[in-house]
Amino acid sequence: MSTKVAEIKTLKVGKYIVLNDEACKITSLTTSSPGKHGAAKARLEAVGIFDNQKRSIVKPVDTKVDIPIIDKRVGQVISIQGANVQLMDMESYDTLELPIPDELKDQITEGVEVDYIQALGNMKIMRIK
Repeated sequence: MSTKVAEIKTLKVGKYIVLNDEACKITSLTTSSPGKHGAAKARLEAVGIFDNQKRSIVKPVDTKVDIPIIDKRVGQVISIQGANVQLMDMESYDTLELPIPDELKDQITEGVEVDYIQALGNMKIMRIK
């Protein structure tokens, strides 16, 4: 698992966090002021990158959390096989098979270059170049 550690108070909306062993993108982050006997709390809501599930946590702002190391890569579509696409990585020339996202189904054709991400052992096509 390739992650690094950061405190919740250093995170921002649009950044990534690991919740329930899943890489998630932060959609909202609110903090409450410290009380008489307690520390400031942060309420964080995020959506999973690979499964699109909403997750939320409430923790003190100085709690350490895992941040996924996201590898953004470029690949070329070799062939389309039903709901999957076969990609060749443009740096290492490895071939991979990934599912086609619903929003890109009619735009992906053979020979086109796509951006894809790799995090925590999962891969996903993000956009067409």
